[in-house]
Amino acid sequence: MAQVHPQPPAHSEAIFRREASEYHAGTITTDQRLRLGPGWTRWTFWTMVAVVLSTLGFVAVAHVDEYASGPAIVRVEGRTELTAPFSATVAAVLVQPGERVAAGTPLVQFAKDDEQAELGRIDRELDLQMLKLLRDPTDNGARQALTSLYAARDLAESRLVGRLMRAHYGGVVSDVRVHPGERVNPGDLVASIIEPNATHSLIAVLPGHYRPVLRPGMTLRFELDGFRYAYCDVVIDRVGDDVVGPAESKRYLGVDAADTITADGPLVLVHARLGAASFRSDDRRLSYFDGLHGRAEVAVRSEPLLLALMPSLKGLYR
Repeated sequence: MAQVHPQPPAHSEAIFRREASEYHAGTITTDQRLRLGPGWTRWTFWTMVAVVLSTLGFVAVAHVDEYASGPAIVRVEGRTELTAPFSATVAAVLVQPGERVAAGTPLVQFAKDDEQAELGRIDRELDLQMLKLLRDPTDNGARQALTSLYAARDLAESRLVGRLMRAHYGGVVSDVRVHPGERVNPGDLVASIIEPNATHSLIAVLPGHYRPVLRPGMTLRFELDGFRYAYCDVVIDRVGDDVVGPAESKRYLGVDAADTITADGPLVLVHARLGAASFRSDDRRLSYFDGLHGRAEVAVRSEPLLLALMPSLKGLYR
């Protein structure tokens, strides 16, 4: 005899799920379990488990680096700055930036009216004393005056020659800071010359409290201002032995960098040599120039990410 399955009551559809009513009535003959939730909850659960385990593994093995960063400036090794030795007015500029010059080439002519007038006065006085000596060869006063006047004339001639600034050696004129009619004082920058075999270096100004962990051979990353992501990795050649203040660091970097580099607190100077005279930016090869500024950073410490998130574990980790 065929087995008759009872039909579920009509009102049960409003209370129970259809699958539950059919299972109770025996119309479902398979052993499939009831699914009380959507199907995506199963793979979502295991996905969450995998994400949590991956995160814990990453935290356990990943490391966090601490960086010493600060401003840096490009310097040209073999660049000589010519400064005014006295107060004077510029009469003429005889060279232009980028011009190649030889040793002894005139660069700048200073006004020499006073020196020429002094030399003319000494020459006239020499003539007068010479006439006195010719009239009376026994005039010892005239003879002594001639000796003093000859020494004064040599001095006046050397001062007149010194009003013309010349190149001390051959090279390329990289900069001319004066123009005709300008008044200069002793120590003012007049021009600069770069030797043909000049190299480029980098001076970074880093916080002084990192001095104990800085050493030659570490890698320094340099990013030039105005050229984002144009990084240059160089090796530190030398680290300053002393921790200095902002005023001392600016004095070392030069007058031209004093107004452009901002650094406070104790500082240490780090030196590195740039491997090339140019850098690449946006598929272009550009040259370094003396005085260019940027940002430098050095990785000084590294610790597991877990210790950075939970510092209390440092003692146990050690």
